[in-house]
Amino acid sequence: MAKTEHTSKTDIQPDTHDWERDGQNASLWNKHLTLKNEETALPATEVYDVIVVGAGITGLTTALLLQQAGNQCILVDAHHAGFGTTGGTTAHINTFADTTYAEVEQAFGTDAAPLFAESIRDAVELIRHLVDTYQIDCDLEWRQGYVYAETEEEVKQLDDLYESALRAGVGVAPADYVPTPVPYLKAVVFDGQAQFHPLKYVRGLLNEFRKSGGTVVENTCIREVENADGHYMAISDHHRIHAKRVVYATHIPPGGINVLHFRNAPYRSYVIAATLADDAYPEALVYDSEEPYHYFRTHTVDGQRYLVAGGHDHKTGHDDPERAFADLIAYTSKYYNVDQVAYRWSAQYYVPADGLPYIGHLPGASEGIYAATGYNGNGMILGTAAALVISDLITTGDSKYKALFDPARVKPVAGFAELVKENMDVVKRFIGDRFGIAPIDSLTDVGADDGRIIELEGEKLAVYRDPAGEVHVLDPVCTHAKCIVQWNSAEKSWDCPCHGARFDCFGHVLTGPARADLDQML
Repeated sequence: MAKTEHTSKTDIQPDTHDWERDGQNASLWNKHLTLKNEETALPATEVYDVIVVGAGITGLTTALLLQQAGNQCILVDAHHAGFGTTGGTTAHINTFADTTYAEVEQAFGTDAAPLFAESIRDAVELIRHLVDTYQIDCDLEWRQGYVYAETEEEVKQLDDLYESALRAGVGVAPADYVPTPVPYLKAVVFDGQAQFHPLKYVRGLLNEFRKSGGTVVENTCIREVENADGHYMAISDHHRIHAKRVVYATHIPPGGINVLHFRNAPYRSYVIAATLADDAYPEALVYDSEEPYHYFRTHTVDGQRYLVAGGHDHKTGHDDPERAFADLIAYTSKYYNVDQVAYRWSAQYYVPADGLPYIGHLPGASEGIYAATGYNGNGMILGTAAALVISDLITTGDSKYKALFDPARVKPVAGFAELVKENMDVVKRFIGDRFGIAPIDSLTDVGADDGRIIELEGEKLAVYRDPAGEVHVLDPVCTHAKCIVQWNSAEKSWDCPCHGARFDCFGHVLTGPARADLDQML
């Protein structure tokens, strides 16, 4: 079956458009907002100080800080601001992270945990400062954060969390009460936690960046970055953008294989927003200690309160997304009087091999190219921390967190077992997914609005049948590292189980590290 040229999506842009996201399911955040299109024409010969690729919380915060520090910045996104994981977050703002301070102590030494805690405090304070300074209407509310344990083994983990947080200088105390209907044995409470509407916050940052003289370009995928007479040229299908420095704020660095692709594992996390029949919404951030854990909070949108519940994470492209949603709904309904599940969606994050994010100079790249990845489900705080680190590196040449988050750090003990495990899994998927696919006799065996990896006449194909019955046939080989993509029935996407590249049902890139669409076969 011969390959055909891949058609591109339309370039016609309305004045306003829906705030879309990288999946079929609308989140609680993007359903009620529209995004105004205010793109600026690009001067053909201008050399910007910095091009920031990716307009999520990392890219927007970085671009704003750099612009306000006197740099002329251009912000470029393959889709639009908040399209990726920022638009799918549950938007918790914490003084602690999924990688506990005890784990940081064990992997990096006792001095590293207080430094990690300080970087998080800086990030929380920056969010507060930006909201207050620019009067960003983003539903920012300060809450207490409760973590509880249900078993004796979880109590031991909770004790480690509590004691290491104290050693790191983080405010935490034993809790006599947790606003949860779940029976528990022990709990702690963190003061000074917060929550907000992530896309309203992104919209506020975007407005301030434009007011500061920054340039925004949407619907522009940077395909390559090349050296060009002492600076860099970022190449898209329609533009050649020149800049002295490049920041990849794309969740994982895009393009060819980089060491960071092997030091981060892609995971999907599941979220529902439900209304409760008894109005017993928790006025706090609540977390259990299960593995994977569950987390809850309350948010009001257009006068309606919702219980936002998340959990049941798994590696991207591995488990059944519909089963994950069903399990999350069942767990939530077991303890809360759910009236209606109004929204359900999933989002992607990357787990770093040694527990800490990778922020700074991109390994293997020329000087002046930066990246940030490995937020381990804490993108709101660590994306903001990344903006502080990278803006300091560019404006002053240094950061007090440079060594801690150095993407080129080598830790022969910390994360080694996890690194081996994850990359053995990549090899397993690379080889195993090429075998064991059941052959079918006809493309009609694929149902409407569904996708499958099939073998037809000895050739493996990614087949999607749209609701109208038209069949779309793609090469299932991911354009990043040549693994076989898997069908995500919940988000109607093709997801790569190796490094997390994702494509829509027609094969267009949704999120990296892939830069090229899947090849059309029919």
